[in-house]
Amino acid sequence: MAADPRLTPARNDLAAEHLRGAVEAPRYARGESCAVVAPLADLLAEPGDLALASQLLHGETFTVYDRSGGLAWGQCETDGYVGYVAETALATLGPVPTHRVASLGAQVYAVPGLKQTPVSALPWQARVAVDSEADGYARIAGGWWCPAQLLEPLDTAEADYVTSAGRLLGVPYLWGGRSQAGLDCSALVQLAAAAGGIAMPRDSDLQAGCGAPVNGARARGDLVFWRGHVGILADADTLPETRRHSEMELKQLKELQTAL
Repeated sequence: MAADPRLTPARNDLAAEHLRGAVEAPRYARGESCAVVAPLADLLAEPGDLALASQLLHGETFTVYDRSGGLAWGQCETDGYVGYVAETALATLGPVPTHRVASLGAQVYAVPGLKQTPVSALPWQARVAVDSEADGYARIAGGWWCPAQLLEPLDTAEADYVTSAGRLLGVPYLWGGRSQAGLDCSALVQLAAAAGGIAMPRDSDLQAGCGAPVNGARARGDLVFWRGHVGILADADTLPETRRHSEMELKQLKELQTAL
């Protein structure tokens, strides 16, 4: 079976060193682990693509195998997704993240203070390294300050990932998106599951291989797959609409709801 290009760091001219012997390439690279320092970074399957492949969240680790024309080619450590990202979105690894953004977004400031002008904003589940706290603010790597109440320890697991997914109701659809600013169906599942301490692949066809088929009664939290889509059951018979749908998708969704 051919290797999945989404998850295999190999091109016609280059492959990751750990693939030597499994993938034939003119040359191999060991890779350099970098930190995503942009709040959110677009990941493209090929340079110049107009469609997103995925996105990288602040604080994630990205292994770079090649740099050219302002782009870095490599693989996201979180879900193994391979692609090109702007070099300016990356930096040398710094302190290991200790917390993640627990709210749907978090403003960050140059100095602590409610009335200060934010210098940036981090998405839900962005990862940060907290080194100190003052006046209800956490100082994170890079010297920014974030309201401490918007952060939680990285190993925190929310009790009900369906409730976590419910936070994203009404978020605009964005193919390849992975944040509250816009996301696709599989990103909703991936992010909600991550909030509950469960690692999930990036795309719906990969997610379909996780867990086990439901042989008995359906239940809250079960995943439903159909025609390239994935959804989370709110209860045995309800699949919420999480975004605006096209007319065709609405027809498919109604057919699925009827089948349920």
